[in-house]
Amino acid sequence: MFTLDYNGNFETQPITEVFSSFMGDRLKNDSKTAYVDADLMALIGMRDLWKKYPDRVLNTGIMEGNMIGVAAGLAVTGFKPYVHSFAAFVTRRAFDQIFISAAYNKNTMHIIGSEPGIKQDFNGGTHMTFEDTAIMRTIPDSCVFDITDDAMLLSVLNETKDREGIFYYRLPMSEIRKVYADGSDFEVGKGNILCDGKDATVIAAGPLVAMALDAAKELAEEGIHIRVVDMFTIKPLDEKLVIDSAEKTGLIITAENASVNGGLGEAVSRCVTENVPVFVKHVAVKEEFGEVGPESYLFERYGFTGSRLAAEVRNALAERKKKEKKSC
Repeated sequence: MFTLDYNGNFETQPITEVFSSFMGDRLKNDSKTAYVDADLMALIGMRDLWKKYPDRVLNTGIMEGNMIGVAAGLAVTGFKPYVHSFAAFVTRRAFDQIFISAAYNKNTMHIIGSEPGIKQDFNGGTHMTFEDTAIMRTIPDSCVFDITDDAMLLSVLNETKDREGIFYYRLPMSEIRKVYADGSDFEVGKGNILCDGKDATVIAAGPLVAMALDAAKELAEEGIHIRVVDMFTIKPLDEKLVIDSAEKTGLIITAENASVNGGLGEAVSRCVTENVPVFVKHVAVKEEFGEVGPESYLFERYGFTGSRLAAEVRNALAERKKKEKKSC
């Protein structure tokens, strides 16, 4: 069960502390847990654990393909590896190693892709990945998560720690809005309804969840009531919830800090098309690369704000109404 705790405030505890605390417990209590990093241990809070467990916490340097190869080797010998680098580098740069050395060979691996999408701000377009969700969704039987906040990260890590397979976690590292109360639990493969309404559904993931809640509040003042769904497990998708939302609201808007090609939006669209066709719109990055800038600018630049989401809902409602009139 989860408890909603959203008021627009940012998390006060760094998410790195949540992750390093989890890893510390795993390394202490499970001698087969290992961690491999591509020279970003300071970023994710693993430097002290590197010193404490030098035989199971490894730094391969800025060689992401080699990092995945090392982790796959550890998996073959019975270890449970967690690997980390920026989302851009741990997915598109090391995808062949993930696909062949890990997935194809049935090796379990937990892959942390930090600062996905516009979260790279001043690192700019070379470090921004809008395509990582699509890339990782193509791996057979993989699990892809877009983490919303600290409470979700801890719950999902605990939920998956003893499972087998390929797990990819899109992990924001800074300026994270708190959405859930500490201690909330989340079920892999199940979306969360954060507020309900009959006029439309916004299915969001990652930082767009907070924006969707902002949009719901703005629209409610106009008499428009929307359902907001946090679809943090992008794969496997909660198709039952998507179908229910389509049937009850007749309109779905997806919102994600990722490319419109191959991500949450396409997963939802396929589900809707195959089961209960309704009007679907997408808020995502459309045929663009990333660019340099502060997050405040980038969220506006790519339309990732509550007001822009609210506008998309209004436009979609109007567009659907026009189509319904033409079909009469």
